Amino acid sequence: MMQVWQFSEMAYHPAWEHLGETYRVTVPNRLFDPKIGADLYHRYLDEWALCDELGINIMTNEHHATATCADSVCTIPMAILARETKKVRLLALGMPIANRENPIRVAEEYSMLDVISRGRIDMGFVKGVPFEISPANSNPADLMERFWEAHDLILKAMTTHDGPFSWEGTHFQYRSVNIWPRPYQQPHPPVWMPVGSPGSAVEAASRGITIGVLNTGWARTPGIFDAYRKTAAEAGHKATHDRLAYMALIGVGRTREEGWRRADQILDYSRTSGIVSPQFANPPGYVPPAMAAEAIQSGGIGSARATRVQTRDGKPINPRTIGVEDAIGAGLSFAGTPDDVYDQLKQFYDHVGGFGHLLMMGQGGHISHEDTVDNLTLFSKEVLPRLAELG
Repeated sequence: MMQVWQFSEMAYHPAWEHLGETYRVTVPNRLFDPKIGADLYHRYLDEWALCDELGINIMTNEHHATATCADSVCTIPMAILARETKKVRLLALGMPIANRENPIRVAEEYSMLDVISRGRIDMGFVKGVPFEISPANSNPADLMERFWEAHDLILKAMTTHDGPFSWEGTHFQYRSVNIWPRPYQQPHPPVWMPVGSPGSAVEAASRGITIGVLNTGWARTPGIFDAYRKTAAEAGHKATHDRLAYMALIGVGRTREEGWRRADQILDYSRTSGIVSPQFANPPGYVPPAMAAEAIQSGGIGSARATRVQTRDGKPINPRTIGVEDAIGAGLSFAGTPDDVYDQLKQFYDHVGGFGHLLMMGQGGHISHEDTVDNLTLFSKEVLPRLAELG
């Protein structure tokens, strides 16, 4: 049966009306009211905790110096939920390990979470968005080298149980690595990473890592999944559906209008997450030269014209102004009645050759707590049981 994960960026949307050309990096935190922020954090945690009753797994992520995501350390809400929930799995997708100075701390955090949750943690490692190069003071040109070295070090730390070892790498050096506690799951919790291209899918598949694709829609997802399946088979790893995840914004209602209204509010996530001052959008070396040149020609990665969101026939869609109809048509959103949502999901599932995980953004933008609870509950009762038909 397909696994479903509820995802929220815990946005601090009260600041949005005060922002202009950027929602990231340079936004003054005087716009964050801690009293309102506390209410929002508790609200989001309550919505995730409800998922334990609804049979929907939980996914967190993190971003930095931004009003679009107030979850700046993904393992903090995960630690709360590891104790507060009892049944569902918990995915942090995830941890920008190339921008973290201490991979051993990451190994310790994930291991401790895995023990507290009694083996319900899935750990995600991410490259990190280009906007966070500046806040992290990292070098974009060697980001992926740092990523894979950190990945290898974390797994070695989790799977070495006979006392200290030393690590003399290119980017990280440790005389004595000996993490306590070791993880609950053996040899370590499942590893995930988000990908946005066939090349990244190949890297993940060669290592047997589960991939999650975001905003790739009808046009780009099949090529990514096909590249993963082909490489995984060649490398002798599983190429089954449980290694493939797709993220979609989901609005379910008792009427089509109600489902679309909820989806439209959640789509404010897509409309705001890419708004950033151009100097932070494409740091030199972050993407391959050909991709950088293409972005420059279209106005820069952070511009409204530069988009990889496309309709089924490949027509570009501006994510800043996208509506529900286009979002459904592009495969970025499934919305409407429970039957509408299932039918759209089934069509997309067949189009991409199947996948085992749905990363459900059932909360986002200005959608209320009451609408979010009803959205999740309706999905759990009316759509989730039918997903057993897929696969």
